Amino acid sequence: MSHDHDDRPRLTPAQAAAVLTPPPGRNGGDLVVESLQGLGATTVFGLPGQHALGMFDALRRSALSYVGLRVENNAGFAADAYGRITGEVAPLLLSTGPGALTSLAALQEAAAASAPVLAISSQIPAAGLGGGRHGYLHELRDQQASVRDIVKSVHTVRTASQIPSAIAAAWESALSAPHGPVWVEIPQDVLLTETTLPVVSPMDATPRELHPRPELTIAAAHLLSNAERPVIIAGGGVVRSDASGKLRALAEKIDAPVVTTFGGKGAFPWEHPLSLRSWLEDRHTTDFLEDADVLLVVGSGLGELSSNYHTFRPRGRVIQIEADAGKLESNHPALGIHSDAREALADLLEAVEPRQDAGVAERVRTVLEKVRSRIAAQGLTLEQQVLAAVREALPDAAPSFWDMTILSYWAWSAFDARHPNTMHSAQGAGGLGYGFPAAIGAAAADPTKPVLAVSGDGGAMYSIAELATARQYDLPLTWLIVDDGGYGILREYMTGAFGEATATELTRPDFVALAESFGVPAVRTTPESLAADLSKALAAPGPSVVVLPALLRMFEPTHL
Repeated sequence: MSHDHDDRPRLTPAQAAAVLTPPPGRNGGDLVVESLQGLGATTVFGLPGQHALGMFDALRRSALSYVGLRVENNAGFAADAYGRITGEVAPLLLSTGPGALTSLAALQEAAAASAPVLAISSQIPAAGLGGGRHGYLHELRDQQASVRDIVKSVHTVRTASQIPSAIAAAWESALSAPHGPVWVEIPQDVLLTETTLPVVSPMDATPRELHPRPELTIAAAHLLSNAERPVIIAGGGVVRSDASGKLRALAEKIDAPVVTTFGGKGAFPWEHPLSLRSWLEDRHTTDFLEDADVLLVVGSGLGELSSNYHTFRPRGRVIQIEADAGKLESNHPALGIHSDAREALADLLEAVEPRQDAGVAERVRTVLEKVRSRIAAQGLTLEQQVLAAVREALPDAAPSFWDMTILSYWAWSAFDARHPNTMHSAQGAGGLGYGFPAAIGAAAADPTKPVLAVSGDGGAMYSIAELATARQYDLPLTWLIVDDGGYGILREYMTGAFGEATATELTRPDFVALAESFGVPAVRTTPESLAADLSKALAAPGPSVVVLPALLRMFEPTHL
């Protein structure tokens, strides 16, 4: 049997000659950066450490752009955002032991949000691998065991010749649907030892597309075409697969209202007559979804936040399209379709019969009016004023990154993300400190647009050191810090549950003076001047900080 390999990349005569005479002075670290370049990487994030110096020394011999943060967890958040914004693999270079472990919370967020982060960590010398207690600096009995529960795949290198293949395999894993973080670890001596291996040539590690089973598409199309009250829930998978256009076309073809999850913000136009927006933490929305006779869930596992804290009980048939097989039917019985959202929506769009519903727009308006009335009755004018000021100041196409803070919780439900893939938060894993370092990653991905980060004062202290990073790279980002004197959302939770709060009040620095000490312009604002001050900061080149002293409150939940 003959095999046709004509589609394989071929070396030019000049490249072939270079293979036979590789440049001197290269080591395992060079093979790492050459592999990354061969796969198409242009930017890497990280923090140097003693065991990883071979990789970092090789950076200066490469064309890779390096963004160095001050804490490994923050470097992970920056890589996460770069992966979300570009849809490309974001390399993250780490050192052994403490450096590797400090990145784990960021990798958990990348896993929850399906961000393609390629973490490359050093290891103790190869002789120490295997669990023996040799007493090496940074030694762990089994470093990869600490990350195995978080990342999609783990790849351990023991010799220099294994580096290109390991990185290519990890790269493909990170980009396979669903995207996610992966882990490669390379011993210190392998990174430092000189190599005579040829320079790594361009590699292709593109994963195969994840298509839906045709019989499942036919079954789903039949249900939707014959439904009386179809509704669509659009999750983050729609945004990640760039399927917003397909989603809108399908919704309009079958006259189905659409609600987006918090991870799916921007997947459907906010002001569209079929838009239920993203008020998922609301009983009126939950009731409407439960009343659907066919519910199409695209790119969501219907987890805690997307199901109004598991109070959602669908009464009709559920169709679930999900790239992560582990999420299929994990919360509700469904016609489960294991597929990338874009591929499945494209097939459904061809297969469904058009249907019309003259009253659907009025039913959507009724639900939104009920939500508005419920919020209006709670006297939360300040909170709505602040969120409206942020929306007014932020250019429509500018990305924003929201930490775990009360204003973000409002934004999940009430903020109009006017373009897909522009609003991101840490609601996947729910850790503090995400907003500002993530904004650094987004600004590094596209320095032509201003980027907004939103944090509370508690979350801001997790990443205050990255003001130096923003200044060092002169990145176009603005950090809005809402200063309410502590962990505001925990204060509310504890007061509601126990009558008083414990361990939530914080001594804070003067954020304006602190930012200025880093050489970052800063201003203290008010709710009335927020829109103007934020607009001015976003329009100015380089980094800036806007501090809003305000005690914001959450709207009342409906799931309790």
